[in-house]
Amino acid sequence: MAGSKVDYFELPELITLKEFKGDFDAFLEAVYQIFKAEYLDNRPVFRGLPLRLKDIPFVNGKEATFWHMITTGEIEADRKYDSKRMERIRWSPKMINESEHPYLKVWCNSRQRGQESVLIWHEGEKFLVVLRDRGNYLLPWTAYPVYYRNMEKKLMKEYEAYIASKKTDTAQP
Repeated sequence: MAGSKVDYFELPELITLKEFKGDFDAFLEAVYQIFKAEYLDNRPVFRGLPLRLKDIPFVNGKEATFWHMITTGEIEADRKYDSKRMERIRWSPKMINESEHPYLKVWCNSRQRGQESVLIWHEGEKFLVVLRDRGNYLLPWTAYPVYYRNMEKKLMKEYEAYIASKKTDTAQP
């Protein structure tokens, strides 16, 4: 219906360091246990396509995908913990599993070295999930809150261009 609002996509509660009375190691382990339950024990599925994990490098007994989800930085060896990413560890599997919800914006892009990705954007929470397309499966690559308005604008422009290209692709002559 024209002009109707799309139902908001509810996300799971955050897990916070405060819940662990500032004990970072306990917080990290709890975040990992959530990751393990959501990504290893119950693998997310994106629109029928299975997800696999990037295991290597396996650091401190934890998968590379986990580290990429909870840290930030351009140089792998120098990535730093990001408490905002850690707090939102439950969000990405829900967004992946329910990516067809009309509130979520989903599109494909090709950025780094021509690698194809699927992006899932929760505009209200300013949260982005990035999946790398490997043909017959996807890798959960990263997920993070977007802090800067210029990045939000860039994402929306990219999404709108993708949607416009899809409308052109399906137009009848």
